[in-house]
Amino acid sequence: MGLTLTQKILANKAGYEVKPGDLIEIDVDMVLGNDVTSPVAIKEFLKIGVKEVFDKEKIALVPDHFVPNKDIKSAEQVNIVRKFAREYGIVNFFEVGQMGIEHALLPEKGLVLPGDVVIGADSHTCTYGAITCFSTGIGSTDMACAMATGKAWFKIPEAIKFNLKGKLNKWVSGKDVILYIIGMIGVDGALYKSMEFTGDISSLSIDDRFTIANMAIEAGAKNGIFDYDEITEAYVLGRAKRNYKVFKADDDAEYVKTYDIDLSIIKPQVAFPHLPENTKSIDDVGNVKIDQVVIGSCTNGRLQDMEVTYEILKGKKVHPDVRLIIFPATQDIYLECVRRGYIEEFIKAGAAISTPTCGPCLGGHMGILAKGERAISTTNRNFVGRMGHTESEVYLASPAVAAASAIKGYIASPEEVA
Repeated sequence: MGLTLTQKILANKAGYEVKPGDLIEIDVDMVLGNDVTSPVAIKEFLKIGVKEVFDKEKIALVPDHFVPNKDIKSAEQVNIVRKFAREYGIVNFFEVGQMGIEHALLPEKGLVLPGDVVIGADSHTCTYGAITCFSTGIGSTDMACAMATGKAWFKIPEAIKFNLKGKLNKWVSGKDVILYIIGMIGVDGALYKSMEFTGDISSLSIDDRFTIANMAIEAGAKNGIFDYDEITEAYVLGRAKRNYKVFKADDDAEYVKTYDIDLSIIKPQVAFPHLPENTKSIDDVGNVKIDQVVIGSCTNGRLQDMEVTYEILKGKKVHPDVRLIIFPATQDIYLECVRRGYIEEFIKAGAAISTPTCGPCLGGHMGILAKGERAISTTNRNFVGRMGHTESEVYLASPAVAAASAIKGYIASPEEVA
């Protein structure tokens, strides 16, 4: 039996033949934690009793959820991580001023590469499948064991194949593609499966692919992964500081399902409360007034997202009844926005600009919703109370739709303001 792309990567690490359902224990190439999950992992790591981590360069600690610290508790959390990083010589600890949102920062720094096996104590670690590696979220206890041993265990997942064809239309992006797919298969439609994206992926930029892989977890998937092509290579070659190995699925690989997705028919999508599967085409949204717009996060805070936001906001004003918060995902992206003049235009339009942080996405800080308020956001989850009060509402959309909505005061098509 042939192997899928994910199965090939895991089999290579295992060093023997595998099949779906097999349990394996393998070496990992990167272990990730943030300011919420790392303190728990550190506590468990210390219980193990080892004197050093397995590899000081293969652990990344990225405070990003409540930073800059919003209160004493979050300050104490980060301080635990900071002290651990110093004591154990963790090379990839990213302090405020150098940090970014973890799932944008690690690929940008070249710390995750094609063919790698990456685990992170954050569910959206599946983001890195955009560059053809196996990456998935784990719990803090597994993170602790991996920091000590460099190993993790997995069950080989079955796979669903998404055969892409056609080209994206104007104002349609990777966010619309993944919302369209989740709306089609549901939030458990890929439960513990590998979502493997193949076919004609040439119209999907690397940023589109990061967004799609990022939200694989919202369909219940173990991971999302894209074929390696020239777009992947162009992104990786300038960042890679070590050799990497490219894998591809066998021609006779077996998939539990195959979906043919015509990119050319997808319109901008909006996910209504309170699940990412509650998607509608922009044509079917109706008149939904909003109070807040958030553009950023590990899903849509990359440079392409800032470009689209700039294109729509330039020379316009945010609706007087709307709060617009924009947060580039990393310091490098922020700096490039400054160089290009984006930040000035955002501020002139009436937006608040934040340093990289996950804050608003999880209702942590810098954008919490009050009772009865509605937000449209480029983040990845719209669960009850996700961004604040349990009686608030979150609508998920692309940066193009979010920016247009900020101008109109209601959920709007980019074509209304372009």
